[in-house]
Amino acid sequence: MTDGLILSNVTAGYGPTYVLDRVNLSLLPGDRLAVIGRNGAGKTTLLSTIMGLAKLHNGSIQLHGKPIQALSPHQRSSLGLGLVPQTRDIFRSLTVEENLLAVKRGTATLDEAYSMFPRLKERRKNGGGQLSGGEQQMLSIARTLMTGPEILLLDEPLEGLAPVICEQLMQVFENIASDGRRSVVFVEQHATAALRFADRAILMANGAIVHEGPAADLLARPDLLNRHIGVALST
Repeated sequence: MTDGLILSNVTAGYGPTYVLDRVNLSLLPGDRLAVIGRNGAGKTTLLSTIMGLAKLHNGSIQLHGKPIQALSPHQRSSLGLGLVPQTRDIFRSLTVEENLLAVKRGTATLDEAYSMFPRLKERRKNGGGQLSGGEQQMLSIARTLMTGPEILLLDEPLEGLAPVICEQLMQVFENIASDGRRSVVFVEQHATAALRFADRAILMANGAIVHEGPAADLLARPDLLNRHIGVALST
């Protein structure tokens, strides 16, 4: 496979600490992958390793057939990787519009961001620190999309948000992925939402992938999910 992303026998962590254990994973253009697991299973570290924010101890990472493990996070971003971090990482002292323009790359436009998130257009002159939690998450997602990612990495994007905001964001993710041009990796504690969105799913435990297969299989087998990570699916 020359297109897409390939992780081969990846062992990674922070400093001398190992978190991921010999992870093998491939992602083709247009793939929707849900990453499910308990807290501490290695889900965030997986995204951080792909993005170059964690230390790669062993293994290789290839993007479109070329190794990227020696590249900085900024260089990986310029090649089409985009991370929406759990911490959101917006500039609280800048306005919504300044936040978006600060990271704009390529053909991305403010109109596209505002079309996706009308609420941000209404608040475009407000500072990032003046936004609600849901609005900050919208801004974090819009900022990443302004970099023009081919592979979108979502780290717990629904965490702590009201159900109505979660529904709005899930519709945005559906719109983002609907044309098949972007791949989406969706790390989420809300297992049902992630599995309904995704085509494929992996279960992680202790830094390793313990199950991989169609997301629909996990939706149909809540006992399997519960056995691996102790989480029951909601309706």
